[in-house]
Formats: sequence, structure tokens, C-alpha cells
Amino acid sequence: MGGISIWQLLIVVLIVVLLFGTKKLRGMGADLGSAVKGFKKAMSDEDQGKKDADFDQQKLADKKEQGESLNQKEQDKAKDKDQV
Repeated sequence: MGGISIWQLLIVVLIVVLLFGTKKLRGMGADLGSAVKGFKKAMSDEDQGKKDADFDQQKLADKKEQGESLNQKEQDKAKDKDQV
């Protein structure tokens, strides 16, 4: 009484196919599929981007520390040259 039977579903599908045609329904399905695929790719890229950003920050911090130690060595060499 309250549910939808298989015959009612078949009639609805038949009406939709007659209204839109199989070509248009196939195109809509392909568009929907590509939209879902793009969404999933964007979500995975976002997760990858977060990992990359953390990695880049650590890499920059390491380079900064190395740069500071190199600058210190250069300053020491300049002092030695000035003293000579």
C-alpha cells in the first residue's frame, strides 16, 4: 500500500526515457560521473596539499637553519680576514 512496486518504477523509467531520450540521459550520466570524479580528485588533492605544505614548511625551516650556520661561518671568515 505505501511502497512503490517494481511496475511503478518501470513506468516512471519509461516516461523519463521517452521525455529525454537515451542520448540525453547518457550525456547527463557522463556529466554526473565526471563531476563526481572531479570532486574526488579535488578532495584528494586538498589532502595532498596539506601534507605538502607541512613538508615545505619543515624544509624551509631546515634551509633557514643551514643558512644561518653558513652565514655564521662567512662572518667568521670575514673577521679572520680583517684581523690578518
